[in-house]
Amino acid sequence: MRLHIANGRLIDPAHGVDGQHDLYIAQGRIVAVGAAPDGFQADRSLDARGLAVLPGLIDLSARVGHAGGAGLAPAELRAALAGGVTRLVLPPDPQAPPDEPTKVEALMRHPQDGQCVVHPLGAMTVGLAGETLTEMALLAQAGCIAFAQGETGVADTRVLWGAMRYASGLGRTLWLRPQDPWLARGTSIASGAYAERLGLEGLPAQAETVALHTIFELQRATGARIHLARLSTAAGLDLLRAARREGLPVTADVSVNSLHLTDVDVGFFDTNYHLNPPLRGQRDRDAIHAALADGVVDALCSDHTPMDARGKAAPYAASTPGATGLELLLSLALKWSRDSRRPIGEALARVTSGPAAVLRAVAPHIEAAGHLGVGAPADLCLADLDAEWMVMPAALQSRGGQTPFAGMMLPGRVRATVVGGQPAWETPV
Repeated sequence: MRLHIANGRLIDPAHGVDGQHDLYIAQGRIVAVGAAPDGFQADRSLDARGLAVLPGLIDLSARVGHAGGAGLAPAELRAALAGGVTRLVLPPDPQAPPDEPTKVEALMRHPQDGQCVVHPLGAMTVGLAGETLTEMALLAQAGCIAFAQGETGVADTRVLWGAMRYASGLGRTLWLRPQDPWLARGTSIASGAYAERLGLEGLPAQAETVALHTIFELQRATGARIHLARLSTAAGLDLLRAARREGLPVTADVSVNSLHLTDVDVGFFDTNYHLNPPLRGQRDRDAIHAALADGVVDALCSDHTPMDARGKAAPYAASTPGATGLELLLSLALKWSRDSRRPIGEALARVTSGPAAVLRAVAPHIEAAGHLGVGAPADLCLADLDAEWMVMPAALQSRGGQTPFAGMMLPGRVRATVVGGQPAWETPV
């Protein structure tokens, strides 16, 4: 399809572009910006007057599988498109870990054109919690971009050591959530005065820093490339900053939940705020803001974890951690820009060009995305940056509408999403 997107405000953080430019698309790629190429005749035109034309968002942490791990859930893929997300990374599903090539290949099958591109993470060990390393080379051939251990962290340091050596030999990356599993056991909230007031077992910041010290020490010995998922503490970010100065090959992301919320938002045991990592204090949130602003943290992710109301209908400590987030990612990035008075291009970079750079570092064979330059894949979204909308769980595309942002007014609304040059989503008026 030849597509002409006219009259829009083109914002491309990767190239420092912010101005009115038309976009011309053919054979799934951007063929011109500004003036039409010779002989171009559009099959369809989209009038983007009053809208921003943005690179498709890239989400580095989104769970979009069916319950039980039987493939990808159409409702969650629709949620991605409704949120302007055109590319996402799939953490390992603990119920059906991708520890064999056939399981990876099943995740890579797309039921239709115009669906967002998915990049599965392979299981680092058989069954996620075992001591036997998977055949990482075969998983990589099947389509895994990196290898992860899930949410619990790696209890056996020797297994982590072996995984780093294996991954380093393959030229592949470990995608690690830095959390000491022993310090995390039995916890449901960040440690501190608020956890004590509620009488809940708290997760200390040392759970993150102890894990990071171990990761960096083994990384120095093996040369493995590491991506750190969803850092949440000021102390952890300080360690990341030091590792970057040292020149260790490490990238990192943070969750939009940690960017906007703190432990006091839990209120009186509100399970919608039971998240993993848990919400931390104001000092930690301020440190996340600073790390995003100075580029120490590469990307914002939604940490999308859909669940029905039953997962939250339990005492706080027994409830299931997680929240829906794909449809909120753009708006929460814009809210950070507005609230902190950061340039809009800087906020958008953390959900477009920033995560794209992570993917290129992790898997150089992946085609460049996250920008709107000539020759780039035509993955983009049209958004009304001036719109304000209320988060109503029942109106979300995700099958799991549980979110701590329910009832909140947020800025920016995706109106259409294009994937591979094909219109894939249009928000109903």
